[in-house]
Amino acid sequence: ASMFYPLYMMACQLSPEPRSSGIEVLTADTFRMQCLQTLTGIKFMVVADHQQGPLNALLHRIYELYADYALKNPFYSLEMPIRCELFDEHLKTALDAAAKNSGLNTA
Repeated sequence: ASMFYPLYMMACQLSPEPRSSGIEVLTADTFRMQCLQTLTGIKFMVVADHQQGPLNALLHRIYELYADYALKNPFYSLEMPIRCELFDEHLKTALDAAAKNSGLNTA
């Protein structure tokens, strides 16, 4: 993920499309990385098998969990690691449900 941001910004700047949102999906031989950038600029990324279909629903669910359990937590500071047991539990449930529905490996 640390190399994703520079590639993302380069794609935004080089895109012929004005106000491009940059890279949304990066597919390699062995994996697929999909990114959701929120209106506030926060990016959520999921890495899955390269044959995995779109991950939009999962990314939006993770964003909902982030909004519900991290942003509404008075002890959470932006740009800090999320340390919230409820968020972790619900994220695990969402990942398990996605794995069950589509074969996504949550290991």
